[in-house]
Amino acid sequence: MHIACSAPTRIDLAGGTIDIWPLYLFHDGATTLNAAISLRAHADIAARSDGRVELRSIDTDRGAGAAHWSELDSTGDLSLLALLARHYRLDNAMLTTRGESPAGAGIAGSSALTIAVCGALARWTGASEDPEHIFQVAMNVECQTIKVPTGVQDYRPALYGGIAAVELRVDGIKRVALDVDARELERRIVLAYTGAPRNSGTNNWEITKKHIDGDRHIFDCFERIRDTSIAMRQALQRGKWDEVGRQIATEWDNRKRLAPGVTTPTIEDLIARARAAGATAAKVCGAGGGGCLFCYGPPESHDAIRNAVASGGARLLDYRIEAEGLRTRAADAPE
Repeated sequence: MHIACSAPTRIDLAGGTIDIWPLYLFHDGATTLNAAISLRAHADIAARSDGRVELRSIDTDRGAGAAHWSELDSTGDLSLLALLARHYRLDNAMLTTRGESPAGAGIAGSSALTIAVCGALARWTGASEDPEHIFQVAMNVECQTIKVPTGVQDYRPALYGGIAAVELRVDGIKRVALDVDARELERRIVLAYTGAPRNSGTNNWEITKKHIDGDRHIFDCFERIRDTSIAMRQALQRGKWDEVGRQIATEWDNRKRLAPGVTTPTIEDLIARARAAGATAAKVCGAGGGGCLFCYGPPESHDAIRNAVASGGARLLDYRIEAEGLRTRAADAPE
């Protein structure tokens, strides 16, 4: 028996960090916008014949194992995989993971991986494959792993794919698929890895603590980020592409005010190069400080923007906006 699962990463268009509980409760109408992309995280489970459970991460070239799931080390190098294997009581099997996105890219690679692993383990063990159940397990176990609160937006692109708004309300979280021309959006976005990984857990937790402590500057930044998300959602749905660019630029200006480490000289140099090549906006994916940068501009400037950020040392990432979310299959089934 062999199960293979994959889940897409995402570009966060607007509203990141406000999706961490309880921040959104203080900003009526809080919304995040994201687009799932084709750089996927993969999880495969294969049967063993010796009763052991083995874990392997291809990306980090690390492995772990035990004679029984209860003996897996949940504090070691593969703590996320160990915690998930313990939750699902995986035995007599090998769990292997890999990702198509760079480490620390800020495009929710860890959340996509967690969803893919949960999907594979649920299918293997006969546990619930209800998306909301998988979502809860993934979010809570990732929180146990990084030891700070996690946001709610990143798991939904991995589960459902597409372009969506995530409405953050007191009566629950609601994902709303947006009717947006994905190809037109793709034609305007260049995605590149800056070469420096970021640590979203640290950045976001410091910002969260300041917000809870009543920092008025942080509160006002999130008010503006909330307003930008609402305006960008309207522009996307109406195909007002120039307005989308203006809102991306506004979002980035407000995000940089959250903490001094959100941007770096390298990021600012890449943004300046992109703008000189015709980009109308650019922002770092995720919490900032490194990871991926996406540059937005008219389709006729797309190639020039790609060349500009590549000449600045960034690694271009080829992608498509991905309509399909979590994908689960028996490994001997056709693709």
